[in-house]
Amino acid sequence: MSHVPPITTETLQTSAAAQTLAAIRERVLAATAGGTPLDIQGGNTKRWYGETPSGEPLDMRAYRGIVSYDPAELVITARAGTPLAEIEAALAERGQMLPFEPPHFGPGATLGGCIAAGLAGPRRPHVGAPRDFVLGAVVMNGQGQVLHFGGQVMKNVAGYDVSRVLAGALGTLGVLLELSIKVLPCPVAEATLRFALPQAQAIGQLNRWGGQPLPLMGSAWHDGVLSVRLGGAAAAIDAARATMGGHQVDAIEALGFWESLREQTHPFFATAPVQGDGQPLWRLSVPPTTPPLAHGDEHLIEWGGAQRWWITPRPAAEIRAIAAAAGGHATLFRHGNKSAGAASVFTPQPAALQAIGERLQQAFDPSRIFNRHRLYR
Repeated sequence: MSHVPPITTETLQTSAAAQTLAAIRERVLAATAGGTPLDIQGGNTKRWYGETPSGEPLDMRAYRGIVSYDPAELVITARAGTPLAEIEAALAERGQMLPFEPPHFGPGATLGGCIAAGLAGPRRPHVGAPRDFVLGAVVMNGQGQVLHFGGQVMKNVAGYDVSRVLAGALGTLGVLLELSIKVLPCPVAEATLRFALPQAQAIGQLNRWGGQPLPLMGSAWHDGVLSVRLGGAAAAIDAARATMGGHQVDAIEALGFWESLREQTHPFFATAPVQGDGQPLWRLSVPPTTPPLAHGDEHLIEWGGAQRWWITPRPAAEIRAIAAAAGGHATLFRHGNKSAGAASVFTPQPAALQAIGERLQQAFDPSRIFNRHRLYR
């Protein structure tokens, strides 16, 4: 009698994933043949980010599941439609985390959307951006081919590092199918310190601390108050507290504060809410040492002074001129005018970078069916 292998949960999940992948491929091939744009979607929690989406929906939520997780090697691999909350819960069980502290902006956030948007939370300047933790990716191109890039180790030197280019591309290069992400242990201890400081002094102090061996894991200034988060070994935090001074915030209050910054539910963002309509929210990326900008007290500052949030109806050209004068650039992060005749959401790229982007898109998606014009019109 021949041996019949048992039907396991893993077998069923693999079979379902294969069927979903086949359905995705059929949609991609049909879209390419017809020149029909596809609007790649996950949980739609960041739909407001970037230029206005267009095209027929391609829902990726069915292509989900953690493929592998090796806590000893600090690597997790999951399908793009896997809920971000599911991944973070699995990591938390082993005392680990996604180091770049990605914002969810809603309960339906997925891993694919997280990497496609390339956004990060308060820990970003101290550990790295999402692209720094993408070890490998599986992508479907416009011809329906499934392409593998990178792997599951940091030392991957074979070929162009495409897997990291995918972070922040807003799905314009292809359909993200599977991602391998480097994770880190959660800090043993944390503490949040607060200081009453005007903006200029806060920026100066952040830059002085940034040049010292302090366990910094986040900073924010708003309305005359500077908050600084420390994370790491308990002894290192105790030593830093003794050096820095300030008032230590209750642990529960601190947890809520940093989450409110990550998810932009902090009162500063009340007039530019994540859900619903609101005033234009701008993100200015500038050198950390940049002094207070025009109407500086309306800003919320993060990332050691390098990220300035500004809610203002001022013209895009004026805001971008202010950012450029400081040596940075400005993004219309949310709300505002995104009509065809308005200024672009992202600062236009230099010609050389634009040419590289166009060659990548030509290689992946020559028919321009994926998230057409989501980055640039």
